Amino acid sequence: MHSFLNALKKAAKNMLSMTPMILAIVGLVGLFQGFVTREMLASLFGGNPVIDTLIGTFAGMIAVGQAMISYILGGELLDQGVSLYAVAAFVLAWVTLGIVQLPMEIEVFGGRFVLYRNVLAFVSTILVATAAAGVTLWLA
Repeated sequence: MHSFLNALKKAAKNMLSMTPMILAIVGLVGLFQGFVTREMLASLFGGNPVIDTLIGTFAGMIAVGQAMISYILGGELLDQGVSLYAVAAFVLAWVTLGIVQLPMEIEVFGGRFVLYRNVLAFVSTILVATAAAGVTLWLA
């Protein structure tokens, strides 16, 4: 019984520590819905799988963040009519690429490693997003 109470305490503590992130997600989604219209998204993503995948990759690379947040934003983008190619690329790039952390990565891992990692992650993001969206749309 003692270990169960300890586990329950840890779970509650973890949930409490995640509360600010959850509130931030709700706020971001609200701002996104309030300021970004369907027409704006439609003009950015034209429906061309190649262009949409590239735009989604670059957008995710710039807007780097936590995986949990990317799934919520990805769902919102799909609800707004953005193509699955763009959303898949956005979610993958959001988690694997990032301009924001490049200086820290270079300091910790070295420039050569970071360059290789980011180039491979960029290419992989495009390939995996295209394959995942293509297969999903084919199965639908």
